[in-house]
Amino acid sequence: MSATPTNAQRVLTTARDAAQAREVLKDLRGPEGSLIVERRGRGAVPLPPEVGRILQQVLDVMAAGGTVTVGMVPEEVTTSTAAGMLGVSRPTLMKMIREGEIPSHKVGTHHRLKASDVRAARRARRGRELAAFEALRELDDRLE
Repeated sequence: MSATPTNAQRVLTTARDAAQAREVLKDLRGPEGSLIVERRGRGAVPLPPEVGRILQQVLDVMAAGGTVTVGMVPEEVTTSTAAGMLGVSRPTLMKMIREGEIPSHKVGTHHRLKASDVRAARRARRGRELAAFEALRELDDRLE
């Protein structure tokens, strides 16, 4: 099993792509329902809700003129890959592992992490960052 993301493909959004994505998003806003893909000669294919949410996220990024990267992340990742996913240095990740902030296991002498644990740590870290930001905003409001 590979321990690094594979087959990642990056798509840069042009101004025309962004405009088209904004138009599609206008039609998607409102009560949540199933997205349906229509194929010539094969009719309508309803998409599972999770696939619809992913496509909507892709359209949101495109509408903002961002870059969309699609790839696979294996179930287990190396510490270097995990550090990149978290936006921290590898030494910082190793400290997080030692302090029990994120679980890992060893393969020989090397640490491996479950991608799901890394994603959970990223969500938790983001939540703490947003809470700290809100606390700073409240403090700033009180000082004015």
